[in-house]
Amino acid sequence: MMVGSQIRLAAVTAFCLLTAACASSPDYDYSDRSSGWSSAQSTPDVPLQCVPYARDHSQVKLYGDAADWWQKAAGVYARGEMPELGSVLVLTGYAGPRHSHVAVVTAMVSGREIRVSHANWLNDGAIFIDDPVVDVSPDNDWSQVRVFNERTGAWGVRTYLVQGFIGPGHDNPLVADNS
Repeated sequence: MMVGSQIRLAAVTAFCLLTAACASSPDYDYSDRSSGWSSAQSTPDVPLQCVPYARDHSQVKLYGDAADWWQKAAGVYARGEMPELGSVLVLTGYAGPRHSHVAVVTAMVSGREIRVSHANWLNDGAIFIDDPVVDVSPDNDWSQVRVFNERTGAWGVRTYLVQGFIGPGHDNPLVADNS
């Protein structure tokens, strides 16, 4: 009985570590932020997370947890319910209630399908370019999406809640874009 409990505890611990994804890893430190681009890379010890990837490949220059991006963007960047080319998709509840994921919209395919580029979608630091995302919300309002799994060649079975889209512009049109 004791061995079974230890195995279950180990399995739960491993699951939690694997699903932590974008939310629990520290942000990357950049030696030169002046260009707006960085050299954030995956290493064997620290896989590339979604936050530095989205920041490096969009005009949205936020720092910190993916779960905090929506709130941090308020009053700084435009926020909306519909995707725009260059906006950052914010998925909430990605791997639990406090975990989120961010991805950059790279193409508008139709009113119900976009392409995104993002990192660490499968918790291994991999970068996915032009990954299909489809709106599956009952009201066609981009509140729920499914993401294509390039490794299996099929749509993922999980439906993700969308918090919204950040950018690409500023909340105040009078603010100059210096990025």
